[in-house]
Amino acid sequence: MLRMCELLCGVTEKVTVVAAPEKYAGLSLQIVEDRWPGEGPLGGIITTLRTTAAEDTACEWNIVLSCDMPFLTADWVEFLAERAANSKSQVVVPKSAYGLEPLCACWRTDSVDVLQQAFESGVRKVTDALKRVTTEVLDEADWKRFDSAGRLFWNMNTASDYEEARRILEAEQR
Repeated sequence: MLRMCELLCGVTEKVTVVAAPEKYAGLSLQIVEDRWPGEGPLGGIITTLRTTAAEDTACEWNIVLSCDMPFLTADWVEFLAERAANSKSQVVVPKSAYGLEPLCACWRTDSVDVLQQAFESGVRKVTDALKRVTTEVLDEADWKRFDSAGRLFWNMNTASDYEEARRILEAEQR
């Protein structure tokens, strides 16, 4: 999680973490409690967008990243943000071999009402919510140059995934 925050701090002025505040109380970042804990990432995305809308009415876009993607790079995130700044869509999302990657995407702040309506109607799957907003999909031609090893969107779901990511990152730093 700290790596993601450091990466984002190099790309944007403000970083907000959606999590239980007591979990990251020692960080000098804004921690916002998920309005719908345990309901999946869509609730966290809506929480982020609502927080942004309330605090900074001039903020048009939000970079949303999952904390378990250890191979994201600043170059990729900067490209994603620049692409969003020039997009007319409400979400700019990459598509990998595994499908859409909505937890590594840019979400327009003004999409929050539509997303919250979907959430309140029972939608919990982020990819289902994406069907209700205008979306620009970035395919391999857009992101492959940032991912020569094929790991850009890889995420850690188990302790063994974490150990493998740690091993790879340590080897790359040598």
